[in-house]
Amino acid sequence: MSDLRSDTLGGFDDRFGGRADSLWSAPGRVNLIGEHTDYNEGFVFPFAIDRRTFAAIRARTDGVMRVMSGFADESVELALDDLEPGALSGWSAYPLGVAWALREFTGGRTNEVGFDLYIDSNVPVGAGLSSSAAIESAVAIALDELWDAGLDRRSLAQVGQLAENKAVGAPTGIMDQSASLLGEKDAGVFLDCRSLDAEIIPLGFEAAGLALVIMDTGVSHSHATGGYGARRASCEAGARALDVVSLRDVAATDLPRARDLMDDETFRRVRHVVTENQRVLDTVRTLHERGPTAIGDLLDASHRSMRDDFEISVPELDLAVEAALNAGALGARMTGGGFGGAAIALTPVELVSRVEFAVDGAFAEHGYAAPGTFTVNASEGARREH
Repeated sequence: MSDLRSDTLGGFDDRFGGRADSLWSAPGRVNLIGEHTDYNEGFVFPFAIDRRTFAAIRARTDGVMRVMSGFADESVELALDDLEPGALSGWSAYPLGVAWALREFTGGRTNEVGFDLYIDSNVPVGAGLSSSAAIESAVAIALDELWDAGLDRRSLAQVGQLAENKAVGAPTGIMDQSASLLGEKDAGVFLDCRSLDAEIIPLGFEAAGLALVIMDTGVSHSHATGGYGARRASCEAGARALDVVSLRDVAATDLPRARDLMDDETFRRVRHVVTENQRVLDTVRTLHERGPTAIGDLLDASHRSMRDDFEISVPELDLAVEAALNAGALGARMTGGGFGGAAIALTPVELVSRVEFAVDGAFAEHGYAAPGTFTVNASEGARREH
């Protein structure tokens, strides 16, 4: 990680000339459980990971924003006076969208100045580990200081969500930004997406001799296109049919009535969200009462629900989960928005190599491109680095 700090500061020097005023970072996240519940005002349980995005920034006096990165060649330049969602496109819509959203959130009551911004990251893109929220969160805390906005972490999470919804055009919830901004070492963020109350829950993976293996299928996805919006629309249709504000207000005991009120596809989308909310609550309770070795069945049930009811898995994700379980993982599930990305496997440390070998072998046998496998640890959230 120290190399990435140096690379980001060095990249700023090379591309902009001179030193950055400050350096900030924010982590990607993995969602332990609670998928597609966030925009239904439900419960989620992610944690920040030890893969981070770094943002070096320096104030300008001419009202111009310039953005460059270590993963794209182009330089994007825009005047503050021209900052609006319609002027944004490509990867720069994430950082510049945060600038727009911060202005919207504060009603323009900030000390707005232009800036030079350079971003670099080791959060895998398209793996369901929220590389986008890592960018948004790093830029949000950097601009919060630069513009003297004075927002707390929960408000900055809302800024990031607003940027992703309106500037990027992805109808995501607030989970990813909350995990990136609120995360703590060896702990998960239990988030109520209705009230935005967040509780830090110790995971205890290290003490239990467990590791979380990430299995990146290499199948790319995009929240701004494809089936994500369709799933959200189904959830909204289900809530209307049940005459509730959101699916958060639906209990498992309501599901028989729901089956009679909607078509089979919409019902299955609703059933996933309702049962997934309960699995999040059960996971938090089980961690407290029995420890992390007892949550495997909940992870397995979550994957089955996403595969069969919400239909957001792909064959590569199903294969990764199956191979990991057969090799000794305690529980496994796809994570993230779906249609590609990564799966996770809660694995005894002594079996990590066996799980990784099994997944590699299964992919080769099925003719799939080799997956990327690595372990992650629960990490601290967004912070100032320099």
